[in-house]
Amino acid sequence: MRDESKVDHPGLMPINDTMLTRESWKIFQIIAEFVEGFERLARISPSVSFFGSARLGPDHPHYTLAETTARLLSEAGFSVVSGGGPGIMEAANKGAHSGPAPSIGLNINLPHEQSGNNYQDIALNFRHFFSRKVMFVKYASAYVVFPGGFGTLDELAEILTLVQTGKSRRIPIILVHKPFWAGLVTWLEKMLVAQGTISAEDLNLFQILDRPEEVVDAIFDFYDNQGRSPMPTEQATLYDL
Repeated sequence: MRDESKVDHPGLMPINDTMLTRESWKIFQIIAEFVEGFERLARISPSVSFFGSARLGPDHPHYTLAETTARLLSEAGFSVVSGGGPGIMEAANKGAHSGPAPSIGLNINLPHEQSGNNYQDIALNFRHFFSRKVMFVKYASAYVVFPGGFGTLDELAEILTLVQTGKSRRIPIILVHKPFWAGLVTWLEKMLVAQGTISAEDLNLFQILDRPEEVVDAIFDFYDNQGRSPMPTEQATLYDL
């Protein structure tokens, strides 16, 4: 019997050894990002991962809101993790940097908007989005999501999916600023829940708050109500790849 798995399909492009070697070596670049991330972030727990727009400057109310929230979380003992860039990411790092807990930036090079901010006690640099996303998730005790664009929505959808499917443990997912998120929640209710693509209970995976003090209280209340600590164990932080 012929082994069909070893027969090239006529529609496949030809590949040479040089091309294959170049692609294979990318695996080691990816492994290096994971190794560095695990080694440098293993001691930051408990931590809170911040998400939000890179395009909102220091004069924007959301920037001030994120900075204050991060400072209060740092004062409460949480390391703060952001994408390391400008906007809400800078605000989160700036707020945490002014407090006692570490300020962490997971930097990635983008052609138009990403540049590292100056408020990072620990700065990591990534070439690959997916390895960077793992670092946002692996050591987090909570996620705080501020207004943002496609990147923020992508990260929000991914963490909701991980929790919904049981690939990540249940932790607080907090969206900040009700006027920004209200339309999305309405759409989720009227379209996804109504058409059965998610359940009504899935909307309980997150909450929407407005004030920095509410965010801090909500994180502690979540763990108090479950009789758990915001300090994750190694087993609890496993993230299936």
